[in-house]
Amino acid sequence: MRLGLHQSARLEQRLVQSPQMIQAMKILQLSALDLEERIEQELAENPMLERGESTPEPGEDGTDPGEPAESAESEELGRMLDTLERIERDFSDGRRSGDPEESDRKLQALQNTPDVPHSMAEALIEELAMIDFDDRQHAIAEALIFSLDERGYLSESLEDLAPDCPVPGPPAATPEELEFVLGRLRRAIHPSLGARDLRDALLLQIDPEDEDQRLLRTVVANHLEDVQANRLPRIAKETGASMEALKDCLDDLRHLDPMPGADYGESQAQVIHPDVVVELDSDGEYEVRLDRQRTPELVLSPSYRRILEEAQKGDEVEDWLKKRLESARWFLEAVRQRQSTLLRISKVLFERQRPFLEKGLSALQPLRMQEIADDVGVHISTVSRAVAGKYAQTPRGIFPLKFFFTGGTTKDTGEATSQVSIQQRIKELIDEEDAKNPLSDEELAKRLYELDGTKIARRTVTKYRKLQDIPSSSQRKAY
Repeated sequence: MRLGLHQSARLEQRLVQSPQMIQAMKILQLSALDLEERIEQELAENPMLERGESTPEPGEDGTDPGEPAESAESEELGRMLDTLERIERDFSDGRRSGDPEESDRKLQALQNTPDVPHSMAEALIEELAMIDFDDRQHAIAEALIFSLDERGYLSESLEDLAPDCPVPGPPAATPEELEFVLGRLRRAIHPSLGARDLRDALLLQIDPEDEDQRLLRTVVANHLEDVQANRLPRIAKETGASMEALKDCLDDLRHLDPMPGADYGESQAQVIHPDVVVELDSDGEYEVRLDRQRTPELVLSPSYRRILEEAQKGDEVEDWLKKRLESARWFLEAVRQRQSTLLRISKVLFERQRPFLEKGLSALQPLRMQEIADDVGVHISTVSRAVAGKYAQTPRGIFPLKFFFTGGTTKDTGEATSQVSIQQRIKELIDEEDAKNPLSDEELAKRLYELDGTKIARRTVTKYRKLQDIPSSSQRKAY
């Protein structure tokens, strides 16, 4: 084998993104709330920016009404973004083979990462202040809390936890001490805190001395799997209970809390501020506009511009102010580009989804991002960035913009129908079924074809049913 050095020439195209291009793409992805925070940050850091009067919506052509021409920054940034889109399009032709959003998934994941919420352990530790523990018991309580899983269950035994429990001074903690502290936590916080599993969590909430709950204890202890599978006749036969008594028992079971940690867990609730508003105007037409209430208006500071004009040529103050001025201009233009791009995309999007605005979910149209990109004249990645993490307030409610991009099928009539509308129709058929003779997935598929002309396979019905957390026909059956 011979080793050696040699030279070769290779022609390749590389995407080089300027800081301004990167900033424009990042700002395009920001939701209304995130943009508000970013603007406040820029106001605090750049003296060349200050709050100004609220301005009207950007026009369809991307300029503000009354503005005679785009600024130099606008034209240059526009050329940069056009170049970026062209290169991305060239890259995508040879690189993408499946999902057209593949290259944006990392950016979308970053954009959609929620803030760190208040954890269950932190919430429970705060509850300890209300319980009269001495220092040793308080240390044991903290150790128990940090050993809970996200459901509030304790997977390790007290015997295993005791030796490693960090208590102040000797002797080491004992299982009996842990059991005593756990009992007090249950009385003060939740009766099932630290349960071993689901069955244990439910049993801990049932009074063992209450004779009226004897059937409930039996069902939870011995027939939990039968309950989950809706095998009520088997439970009735083995317990000797009537079907009516069993139904009352299951009503009581539904009032028990299966996860003691749920009320203290990480809350994913978020306040939604729509970026886009769609409303019916006086002429009966749908108006699409941006919600500007949460977007502070920015202008270049006249006072600092005067200071720059008066600064001596070549000194450090002039150099610093020039850099701040350039940064401010690029930021203002990036925000303007975001608003213009989002508005253009939203107008085309809701023109395509007008049937949804008029009739609701059942009329949602199949729509791909590529179709909107083609109509607007931008790259698909621009559409993906523009709709990421953003919401629209419509006459039908508030929805993520991504909700309006969905696959679908074609009916026998040639009419297109979306996956969402098919799911809605399946739910309607199940809501209308005879509870004592629920429709199987095969029967649902037949009904969809007979009533609507929608032809889909049984396994597709199963998939759409599960996506809506609807139980199977055997689990829906009423006795």
